[in-house]
This record gives sequence, structure tokens and C-alpha cells, in this order.
Amino acid sequence: MGKRILVILGHPSSNSFCAALAERYAQSALRAGHEVRQLFLGRMNFDPVLREGYQQVQPLEADLRRAQADILWAEHLTLVYPIWWGGIPALLKGFFDRVFLPGFAFKYREGKAFPDKLLQGRSAHLLVTMDTPPWYYRWIYRMPGLHQIRKTTLAFCGIKPSKTLTFGPILGSHAAQRQRWLEQAQSIASH
Repeated sequence: MGKRILVILGHPSSNSFCAALAERYAQSALRAGHEVRQLFLGRMNFDPVLREGYQQVQPLEADLRRAQADILWAEHLTLVYPIWWGGIPALLKGFFDRVFLPGFAFKYREGKAFPDKLLQGRSAHLLVTMDTPPWYYRWIYRMPGLHQIRKTTLAFCGIKPSKTLTFGPILGSHAAQRQRWLEQAQSIASH
């Protein structure tokens, strides 16, 4: 029996290599019998700035309400995004700021240091591109754009990252290398 999978493209461009990875992953998951929905953040209409923090409710745009419904529907999330300046793109960060809200993704309780994880029971794959060699990003930079998503965003809300694939350097890569990376994305989606 297949899973309900939500693929989130965190790159603003639908013509990027990230978009190709997201599409290959989604098609492979469909062929494997999973139900798949996709979110292309660059095509969504929303303000990525959480204007007043949590001091004032900022009404969610229709696209963000649909995104929350898709997240609740999903058993598994796949995030596809590039590393820019060592971290995640502003659009993806803004998406998390606006969608992973208290009462939806987590909830603080009086007297408890850590919040309840309201999205518990879900798993995640991360497909991450970069121009830095992945070994350098890991050992020298210590992977801030991966830790931010895996630990302080997904795990904080109860989503368990189960697999991370890093692809790079994209800059200067050749067609055969990109094809191998697409096949890696296809392979993990089919399980």
C-alpha cells in the first residue's frame, strides 16, 4: 500500500535542477503506487514575511491554507531545495515561517520546556543541491542548511527526516553527472 507524499519545491524557479529532481522524484513515487501532491513555492501567492512574529495573527493566503491541508494529508514530505549562502532560500524560510505556526506544527504548554510536536508520525526526504562540494559543506561548513531543516524545523514539529541526498557541485556539472543524480532521486522515491 502506497504512502501519501507531498513534494515541496523550495527553489523559486520551475526551470531549475531542483525542479527536475522534484519532478523525477514525484514521477517515480507515482509509478511505485504512492499518492503524490506537489507544491511549487515559486508559483504560490503569499507574503513570505511573518510581519509581526507571533504577536499578531497574520491571515493565511489561500495558497498557504491549501499547503497546510496538504501537509496534514501527507504521511511523508520531500523537500527539494538549493543551498544558497550556506542556508536555505529566503522563499523556503518564509514558507516555514508562515505555515509551521503555533497550533498547527507545534504547541507550547505551561510548565513544559519543549512544545508538543503536532506533525508527529510523518517522515521526510531532503534533496539538496549546492555549488559547494558536499564533502566541504559537511566537514568545513558543518551543514547549517541541512541542520536547520532536519533538526530545528522538521524534528521540532515531529517530522522525522529519514534520508538526505546532497547533489553538487551543480556549477560545472556535466549532463551524465546530473543524470546520475536524477536516478538517485528516482531510486529513493520508489521505496
